[in-house]
Amino acid sequence: MAWFKRTDKGIQTPTEEKKDTPKGLWYKTPSGKIIDTEELKKNLYVSPEDGYHVRIGSKEYFELFFDDNKFEELNESLTSKDPLKFEDTKKYPDRLKAAQEKTKLNDAVRTAVGKSLGKDLVIAAMDFAFIGGSMGSVVGEKIARAINYAIENKIPFLMVSKSGGARMMEASLSLMQLVKTSAKLAQLAEAKIPYISLCTDPTTGGTTASYAMLGDINIAEPNALIAFAGPRVVKDTTGKELPEGFQKSEFVLEHGFLDAIYERKDLKKQVNLYIDLIQNIPVRS
Repeated sequence: MAWFKRTDKGIQTPTEEKKDTPKGLWYKTPSGKIIDTEELKKNLYVSPEDGYHVRIGSKEYFELFFDDNKFEELNESLTSKDPLKFEDTKKYPDRLKAAQEKTKLNDAVRTAVGKSLGKDLVIAAMDFAFIGGSMGSVVGEKIARAINYAIENKIPFLMVSKSGGARMMEASLSLMQLVKTSAKLAQLAEAKIPYISLCTDPTTGGTTASYAMLGDINIAEPNALIAFAGPRVVKDTTGKELPEGFQKSEFVLEHGFLDAIYERKDLKKQVNLYIDLIQNIPVRS
């Protein structure tokens, strides 16, 4: 039987013979490069043709940094409340429930402890998929508790930032997390425990104004947006054309706000190298 037939309306394929293209087999980068999703996953979600770093979440960063993906998650059950009874197009509890069902996460950050290149490491990794990685009370509390754990156990701390900024549904309670996390990082510094800050795409708003820029070493992935206000807001406010690549990690590095940029495949090695240098541990061959 022919795979098509002619009708007065043109060539048509019988419904029973149509074959849907399976979804999720290919990924197209902003520059137009197309890569098989399985190949993309094997390459740490980095396009081999143009080096584009696809956004990933805490699950993938834990797999990247922890040896054999073995770790103990900290304060996993913390969830946000609604003290302000906030409502926009949705009630805040409904928005939280929808985000939790969609992402299978409790909030926009996960914290864990495990081995990285054989050494203990505490990691807090944000998830942009959960309400834009917005920083609410739970995010601040989990980061603060992770820092406490690092201080009590004398373990280096890594923060993986990926956020749209403060969570408007929590208003001033969200803004208070800037102060709380910054104060905790000051205590970490007093205890002489290393803190490495990794900025990924995007790192903006209150996150940038607090813990993301307070590392002993501040590093980033290539082409990550790092800013307080986004480029569109800056352009509208100043009324001026912005330089090419404005607020991308390469631009931020050039202007002295970052120490280095690393490809995703090199992050584990480089983070551990910095920790060894800060702790004056001899470099291993």
